[in-house]
Amino acid sequence: MPSIRQQINIAAAPRSVWAKLTTAEGLMDWLADEARTNGQQGGKVVLQMEGDDGEPVEERGMFHTLRPTRKVEIAFERIGKGPWAGTRLTVQLAADKGETRVAVVHSGFADDEELLAEQDAEWRRSLKGLRSCLE
Repeated sequence: MPSIRQQINIAAAPRSVWAKLTTAEGLMDWLADEARTNGQQGGKVVLQMEGDDGEPVEERGMFHTLRPTRKVEIAFERIGKGPWAGTRLTVQLAADKGETRVAVVHSGFADDEELLAEQDAEWRRSLKGLRSCLE
């Protein structure tokens, strides 16, 4: 199955980046219009974003792996109409010369080149938004 791979360096401490990845307030700063989280392993993640048609799209998942300031993995539920249904998002953090390197792998997309290109571009924009709210 196709996956998206993105990486960005952010002039912020891993702890600050971590908060933007695992809390509802943090996720609403750069990724979602609305968010609810239970920031523990096995906890629920609900993200609501505006779809291409202007209607809200809800993505529901679970924190599969949480390694504070190092790794977040979210398994999104297969039910749902959003593009992330049935996918897995892995974000790894690493200190890199006074910055934090953020590496994203979003896998499990259907074999749809147009969807994959759209999601790749969306991740590029989103990661720039993450950097912008932290620097």
